[in-house]
Amino acid sequence: MDPTSSSSSSSALRWKILRQALLRRSDSQSQAETNRISRKATQGFNLIPCQVVDSSPQSDKSREACVCYTFPITGSPKLYLTQRVDNCSDLNDFEISNRYNIDNTGLVCQWPSEEVLAYFCMSQPERFRGKRVIELGSGYGLAGLAIAAATEASQVVISDGNPQVVNYIKRNIESNSMAFGGTSVKAMELHWNQHELSELTNTFDIIVASDCTFFKEFHKHLARTIKMLLKVKEPSEALFFSPKRGDSLDKFLKEIEDIGLHYVLTENYDAQVWKRHETLVKGDDAWPNYDKNHCYPFLIQITNHI
Repeated sequence: MDPTSSSSSSSALRWKILRQALLRRSDSQSQAETNRISRKATQGFNLIPCQVVDSSPQSDKSREACVCYTFPITGSPKLYLTQRVDNCSDLNDFEISNRYNIDNTGLVCQWPSEEVLAYFCMSQPERFRGKRVIELGSGYGLAGLAIAAATEASQVVISDGNPQVVNYIKRNIESNSMAFGGTSVKAMELHWNQHELSELTNTFDIIVASDCTFFKEFHKHLARTIKMLLKVKEPSEALFFSPKRGDSLDKFLKEIEDIGLHYVLTENYDAQVWKRHETLVKGDDAWPNYDKNHCYPFLIQITNHI
């Protein structure tokens, strides 16, 4: 058995077991045991400088913080995102995950692939100018907000399947509304297994997503959603950033082919990202456990046509 594949399967299993175990705990157990779950924050590529600033007045400061992202691109505005602080997941998060059959990774942290996606999109504003764009599995919405603030897209829909995450997206859209110019921006709760998407079918020029291919049980629905959302009578594309993570990415790409879509996989797509990757591979205290298979996001460009 491929050890990396085994590692990915084990990670998914541990997540599921933790969620189920918490839900089985009795009410008699202490609140301290069930209300907080320690987790390690994920390191990033340090492409986008960020710092924690004062929490917004409406925030519960024990659970949330406002993080300022400063994009290293001339003319780009700063973005302020409200997100969870470390070690602050609670039992309700897992109850919602079970109820909607979703994971709650979007609440955990700002994942490295999302940082790469945001940086890549802001570096190519001409690609998005005048386009209708949707981000899938967005988490706190960094990439979607970056596209809205810096590319002059006509519309950006920032979506996630977790209603808690969608609430954060709405708040972050409101906090940064002055940065969007004429771009229409909205949040949406979108589940990949929805059978009815009539108002969205074949309406988007570009789909973007990061780190959405880890859980194999979602692959088929995700591939179907991509095909439903992309325009078919005009050029359109989906831009995914995902590490290989054993055979997880390969299995997703097989689903893409089976549903009649086409893809191009690119390893070296941006000089700055690649330079940072090479530094991390050689060893860097900023990310001591960096592993290419699990950490470096490949660019997958998915289209309806070859």
